[in-house]
Amino acid sequence: MGLRLGGKGQQSHRMVIFAAILILMTLFILYSSNNNSSIDAVYASFHVATNHATKTTDLRKWTGKDGYVPVYGNKSMTMHCHECALVTSSSHVLGSRAGDEIDRTECVIRMNDAPTTGYESDVGNRTTLRVVAHSSVFRVVRRPNEFLRHTDSHPVIIFWGPPNKIGKDAKGTLYRLIQRVSMTYRDFSCFTVTPSKMRRFDSLFQRETGRDRQKSHSWLSTGWFTMVIAIEICDNIKVYGMVPPNHCGRKSGSKKMPYHYYKPRGGDECVTYIQHESSRRGNHHRFITEKQVFARWGKQYNISFTHPKW
Repeated sequence: MGLRLGGKGQQSHRMVIFAAILILMTLFILYSSNNNSSIDAVYASFHVATNHATKTTDLRKWTGKDGYVPVYGNKSMTMHCHECALVTSSSHVLGSRAGDEIDRTECVIRMNDAPTTGYESDVGNRTTLRVVAHSSVFRVVRRPNEFLRHTDSHPVIIFWGPPNKIGKDAKGTLYRLIQRVSMTYRDFSCFTVTPSKMRRFDSLFQRETGRDRQKSHSWLSTGWFTMVIAIEICDNIKVYGMVPPNHCGRKSGSKKMPYHYYKPRGGDECVTYIQHESSRRGNHHRFITEKQVFARWGKQYNISFTHPKW
């Protein structure tokens, strides 16, 4: 026989449910408020491991220049610069008017398909070294006048990516395309990163962050490769456009900035950073964690950051 609640019992039952809902809503509002005031809470669970004991790595002696294989010919990676300008792809370079300063620097380093045409006043026009991910090869090759002619007299391109895509033994479409570029533009010195050095990039990430790259589903960014390569070849580095690691944890009213300076309608930089940093499924860049490491390297390797300055 079922038990039926009386009028007062039903009313009391409803009051209990209402009170529970009210408490849950209050907690949700407080939680949301905390998230808005400090976005750091969203991605704090990744970041450099809190119990990670940092071990000093001398990157200038890390592997030397033997981790680069020429795509065509028998050239060797011998580049060395006293002063380098590392120009990021961030929209923070827009309005900097740093172009002349960048072009006066001994060596200018750029990434992927970041253009100079139309942005000379802010990013300069010279390119000494360009670091290109396998995913950007087609975009670079599609615009040879931009990426393969507006360069210094003996420019270098370093291609990085999975060995099965850009390795010399791969013989796939991507490698053949890189090889064709290298044969066509003889003034260029084109190199790919060896499989053993790719593994060392992974182990360096774990050493510096306490996180296993593969187990944590992390993809190293072109920024990570470029920064390490710059430290290998440059005595002093000035980085243009890179934000500090805590930039996206500031007040939510911060001005929204496109992720790339040459894609004004692209996604917002901080939204992209936080989505990648906090994601657990699939493979993602850990931009903020990488910048934590860069901040530490800045003190070790004569690296300064400008636009913004930090």
